[in-house]
Amino acid sequence: MKPLHIICAVIGGAIAGATVGLLLAPEKGTNTRKNIVKLLKEKGICLKKSQMEELVDEIEDQIEQHI
Repeated sequence: MKPLHIICAVIGGAIAGATVGLLLAPEKGTNTRKNIVKLLKEKGICLKKSQMEELVDEIEDQIEQHI
């Protein structure tokens, strides 16, 4: 497997996991965002705050489209 495919798979998995977490989360949005950041850091994905906000906003938009 090419390294780019691995990176894409990891990011895709993180997005999918975050989406499921947002759908099932009984917590406030701020707590959920903190949990997403924690999960990504545990997986070795470090994003700047602006990148994280963009990712979370994109996930929220996707969830709203499917609800």
